[in-house]
Amino acid sequence: MSKNTPKSDTSLDRRSVLRGAGALALTALVPVTTGTALAEPPHAQGRPRPLRKSNRVRDAYKYRVKMAKMAAQRPLFENVSNGDEDNLEHFVGNYSKALPHDSLGHVDPAAYAALVKASHSGKNNDFDQVPLGLGRKLTSAQAALAFELQGCDSHHSYMPPAPAFSSAEEAAEMVELYWMSLCRDVPFTEYATNPLTQAAMAEIGALPDYRGARAGDGLVTPPVLFRGLEYGCSVGPYLSQFLWQDVPYGAQVISQRSQTVLPGIDYLTDVDSWLAVQNGADPRGTDIVDPVRRYPRDLRGMGRWVQIDALYQAYLNACLILLGQKAPFAAGIPSTQSVTCEGFVDWGAPHLMALVCEVSTRALKAVWYHKWNVHRRLRPEEFGGRVHNHLAGRSSYPIHESVLNSQAVSQVFSQYGTYLLPMAFPEGSPTHCSYGSGHATVAGACTTILKAWFKEDHALAHPVVPNADGTALEPWEGDPLTVGNELNKVAANIGIARNGAGVHWLSDYYQSLRLGEYVAKTVLEEQKPSYNQSPTFEFTSFDGHHVTI
Repeated sequence: MSKNTPKSDTSLDRRSVLRGAGALALTALVPVTTGTALAEPPHAQGRPRPLRKSNRVRDAYKYRVKMAKMAAQRPLFENVSNGDEDNLEHFVGNYSKALPHDSLGHVDPAAYAALVKASHSGKNNDFDQVPLGLGRKLTSAQAALAFELQGCDSHHSYMPPAPAFSSAEEAAEMVELYWMSLCRDVPFTEYATNPLTQAAMAEIGALPDYRGARAGDGLVTPPVLFRGLEYGCSVGPYLSQFLWQDVPYGAQVISQRSQTVLPGIDYLTDVDSWLAVQNGADPRGTDIVDPVRRYPRDLRGMGRWVQIDALYQAYLNACLILLGQKAPFAAGIPSTQSVTCEGFVDWGAPHLMALVCEVSTRALKAVWYHKWNVHRRLRPEEFGGRVHNHLAGRSSYPIHESVLNSQAVSQVFSQYGTYLLPMAFPEGSPTHCSYGSGHATVAGACTTILKAWFKEDHALAHPVVPNADGTALEPWEGDPLTVGNELNKVAANIGIARNGAGVHWLSDYYQSLRLGEYVAKTVLEEQKPSYNQSPTFEFTSFDGHHVTI
């Protein structure tokens, strides 16, 4: 079956949300008592009398069934991997971190087989039988099997196959990652003049299979280097206002000066430490922290930001900033239309703030299915081990020559004496598969909610940029920065910051933003009929299309 061929709307296999609906129709309308501890709880003035009939109960039940049918009738697409797991020896194109490895960093085949068996069977006992290396645990490997009660089920979402291990596209993404590691300490404001970023633009721009941002003439230029492909991302400063402006948080005001780490310190650049981390060594918390808090102004600062953030943090901050500026809601939000009611429980700040956080866990369940049950893509640090083995003559792999002949790889070797990808974190990547990115999926979902709520063309008040050392903010004097552009930018900033730290690929961020957008869209579709009013949700997609719900 083609990955783009929808299955029948009634093809729900084992995860059918309607299985047993006939039985539910009876039991939903009859009070259920499962034990004296929960049946008819005593009250001070007597016991409540259970009702046998209620129009409200019937209406609630009908709504839930209707939404379950809506979810079941969405087009269902077949998710397929890029084939590396079946086509490459030693599973060198797939994620295996925290499992036992040999001296070359090749996974123990029995351990990898146990992981695949567990992901296919879904049995908790099978996950408990997966052998680990030095003890670091796999991250939420069973989250892929959790159901979601609103919005699309994780298995009812789609991501295209990741670029294959030997492809020119994967090679171009890896060349970009080597350059990002070399440019971590270059301020965003110096991209036009710094020799490292100038060399990066020249080499990356010459790669025909590089799918990142390019200028109108097809070149990689300072305004687009390491920036997102989403509309508005190239307007104004590199980072979004939502990563710099003060955050009004009730009676508090939170400065966004952040903890960062000292420049020039990278990790996993020697074979011994790299191999230990692949086997599950856990050096988390050994970073050398800058004693001065600074506003993020380079890839290293943003790397620290996305290393220890709460996943929906940037978007809750954005929500609070917009509410604090009294940014106007979109026309379809009911509180903008009522002449007698203002929003609070619904269509007000508590509703919106909760929803921004709410969609994040749904986004995570969706992307965790793709990570563990479909793609199992290797992390860039694992690919860097293959590059080192190949160029050092320790082993041979079908790696595209554009990586092997890269100026960035040569420069890394000159600096560190190996071809390993320099990592921003001492522990390298997390212990879950690379494709897609959890941070980017959450970013896509949360910013979609905000774009559906606020007028996207509204200009933000008091735009700012950091000073040279990141210790203070200065006014931004350029063109107006709009809500829609800056929300897209913050989503891309967070996703790409994970790339800059060496833990994700370009396609991880790009495809995951769109997965998160889809998750948020399905949540809004199912919530829309639940309200007493008639909301209309409108937003511009990451690809620039107008969406109406």
